[in-house]
Amino acid sequence: MKKKIATIIMVVILALGLFTVMAQATDVNSTTNSVDLKNDATVNLVEIKDRELETLQDYQESYGDNTYGLVAYILNIIRLYSIPFGFVGIAISGIYRYIIGIRKLDVRDKGFGAMIGIITVMVICQVLPLVFAIVVKGWRG
Repeated sequence: MKKKIATIIMVVILALGLFTVMAQATDVNSTTNSVDLKNDATVNLVEIKDRELETLQDYQESYGDNTYGLVAYILNIIRLYSIPFGFVGIAISGIYRYIIGIRKLDVRDKGFGAMIGIITVMVICQVLPLVFAIVVKGWRG
């Protein structure tokens, strides 16, 4: 049974490998295409840099100080990036707790502790910009 499945898989792989794809350049001068791609990438990077500098300046104007604006900008970036890293960490610690931890109890406890720690850090990263805004704008004036 296993040999039949393996044989069928090999035949399918060989059949797909027999087809060749012929590609042609649409432009006669292919070096200009690569130069255009490099220029587009450079333009995109410059646009991203300019947009982020404008955002930083908006924060600095909103808070009335360069230092407070920079801290608020950094806290906003941390807030945005903590969500995906938190979910990945929760998934990994869940694997330790519920899959690997079935056989090994010490790994199960390690997974639970890591999950609690990751959730705590994620909540702190989400709430810290709000607390900073309330303290700086509310109490400072």
